[in-house]
Amino acid sequence: MPFLDLLTNLPASSFPEDFLKKLCSFTADVLGKPDDRMNLIVKPGLPMWIAGSCSPCVVLSISAIGVTDTADKNKEHSAELFRYLTRELSLTEDRIVLQFHKLEPHQVGKKGTVLSFL
Repeated sequence: MPFLDLLTNLPASSFPEDFLKKLCSFTADVLGKPDDRMNLIVKPGLPMWIAGSCSPCVVLSISAIGVTDTADKNKEHSAELFRYLTRELSLTEDRIVLQFHKLEPHQVGKKGTVLSFL
């Protein structure tokens, strides 16, 4: 059950509904997770400063169980996600930052319990 949080200073109009669906689907493929388990929040129009500038930028945080727990895995995920985000958002790599967070099943609640018990 991956969680994606996309923070950006781009306006909301930069993210049509199909962008959200496409980003979830693409990231699901990259992480090897089912589409229907993806969760995405896009927070547009934020005041942001990356690499010495307020130019258009994105911070994407990816939290997941079992697929963001090693440098080698995250290096592969990063390469794919950077290619996708630079293409889809017309940003250069220096305007994108990714954060990977390892989750454990006991840290995710669903259906009145945590994933450890489902």
